[in-house]
Amino acid sequence: MNAVAAPVSVEASTPVRLARERPGDAAVVDALVLAAFGPGRFAKTAERLREAAELAVGFCAFEGDHLIGSVRLWSIMVGEARSVFLGPIAVDATNRRGGLGAELVRACIDEARAMKLDGVLLIGDPPYFSRFGFVAAPDAVFAGPVDHRRVMWRPITDAAPLGAVRPVRGGDA
Repeated sequence: MNAVAAPVSVEASTPVRLARERPGDAAVVDALVLAAFGPGRFAKTAERLREAAELAVGFCAFEGDHLIGSVRLWSIMVGEARSVFLGPIAVDATNRRGGLGAELVRACIDEARAMKLDGVLLIGDPPYFSRFGFVAAPDAVFAGPVDHRRVMWRPITDAAPLGAVRPVRGGDA
């Protein structure tokens, strides 16, 4: 397994380890996301984008063999900017408020940097994500309704998130 070297400051009796999501993790990750967000997430524009985009990478947080957190990055373009769409971040209810979500976000930013992308796009809570360097991205245009106040960009290069947000599959970019 490709473990991600990341200090996790989650208070737990068993050390928490971050690892790349493997194909066998998909069902348990999907169950965690459903428990965290409920079926209402399937009606959102972000979910339509994830359904159409290729999974770039996912990260899982395990306490022993128990999945307690996950996040995925989806291959997208924002105008001409090569990027990934972050989300959803899901953390088991008993492990929230311990810093695990922040470690998952940092792993995503580090991965996007290693992939030599222009940035990371997400729809999320500005007060939470601004501490990671995310800024408002009012010129990123989604194919469906979104709360534009929550569209955020974490720049890696000078490329700006201007234009249509499009899913990428295979060699589409």
